[in-house]
Amino acid sequence: MVHIEKGELTQEEKALLEVIGKGTAQEAGTLLANKNVRVNCLDENGMTPLMHAAYKGKLDMCKLLLRHGADVNCHQHEHGYTALMFAALSGNKDITWVMLEAGAETDVVNSVGRTAAQMAAFVGQHDCVTVINNFFPRERLDYYTKPQGLDKEPKLPPKLAGPLHKIITMTNLHPVKIVMLINENPLLAEEAALSKCYKVMDLICEKCMKQRDMNEVLAVKMHYISCVLQKCINFLKDGENKLDTLIRSLLKGRPSDGFPVYQEKLIRESIRKFPYCEATLLQQLVRSIAPVEIGSDPTAFSVLTQAITGQVGFVDVEFCTTCGEKGASKRCSVCKMVIYCDQTCQKTHWFAHKKICKNLKDIYEKQQMEAAKEKSEEENNGRLDVNSNCVNEEQPEAETAISQEDCDPKESVEGEKESLQCDAGSECSQDATVGPLASEE
Repeated sequence: MVHIEKGELTQEEKALLEVIGKGTAQEAGTLLANKNVRVNCLDENGMTPLMHAAYKGKLDMCKLLLRHGADVNCHQHEHGYTALMFAALSGNKDITWVMLEAGAETDVVNSVGRTAAQMAAFVGQHDCVTVINNFFPRERLDYYTKPQGLDKEPKLPPKLAGPLHKIITMTNLHPVKIVMLINENPLLAEEAALSKCYKVMDLICEKCMKQRDMNEVLAVKMHYISCVLQKCINFLKDGENKLDTLIRSLLKGRPSDGFPVYQEKLIRESIRKFPYCEATLLQQLVRSIAPVEIGSDPTAFSVLTQAITGQVGFVDVEFCTTCGEKGASKRCSVCKMVIYCDQTCQKTHWFAHKKICKNLKDIYEKQQMEAAKEKSEEENNGRLDVNSNCVNEEQPEAETAISQEDCDPKESVEGEKESLQCDAGSECSQDATVGPLASEE
């Protein structure tokens, strides 16, 4: 590889860096066609055009540069940053994924000894951390699509590699989401296909546990997916459209509070069946879940998700009640308590939600009344404080001066900043057969 000096840029290369920041992919493509433009040129800080595009969140630019041969693992930055590190710092999940698919190395460290995932976690880009930690190279799965040794046929048909890889790399491990993806794909929604897939999952799990650098997290994830696939096979044996029945079983809540007991038991059972009892991660999962009564927090799903993806619950993040997808924004227009991704998830869950919707509505109204009461009391207390301050201001100046001399300057009062939240949204119309549709928050 030709050595490229930092800062030695042609006029066309300088123009390319400017276009990456302010121009279009078409303009960048025109410049890249120029023979005076090196796709891996370095600015004075050792940043390549790909690093600039990744940091600025330009997905189309990143794809264009990679098509023109940009080095995704260039390590010439003055502080040892790579394109993956800049993508992670930008907080763009799609760009992070593109870098990983292009072959970005995840274990490279910068000048302070941090990997891309560690840097993303340091600046609060937890979604990018999850994408990096859950990435599984397609090449590792393609290995099973070719006959090995004395095998006459591959363990995994090539046509199943793509759909299965999508499930493996998902950051959402909700069983309903996995079953939905299988149900939507005709290639996967067959007993024979799922049988081959879950066996490959078991092989990957075994390999993760027996390799020199043991990967317990990936092993547990593969085993869990294998258990969900096997559950799908059991339902498919009963006839057509039985995956819909499995989804309903996973969502069905108990009469008292609507908690999905079957879903909880499925996840607990998958953890209990993990074949490597000596695994540290398994012991941590068991200690966290075993003492918890079914229906109480933390749920088996939340514990498993945190262990595998590293995700933790955030106050300002909402998850779909049906499939567990992060960032759901639609609420039931009646009870305002359950949240969905879209109308499809709302319809899927309606059979279970309609039984408790009225009770949740009463709870919501009670909470609103209590919140209004607390707000009113705070406002009244605020008025009393204002009146008290007015009385103090009417004291003689000499007395005020004495009190100021006696007080400690460190005991000063700082003003509090209040943030106003605007809860805007419109309620959707009701569906006679499905129930109240979700509305934007």
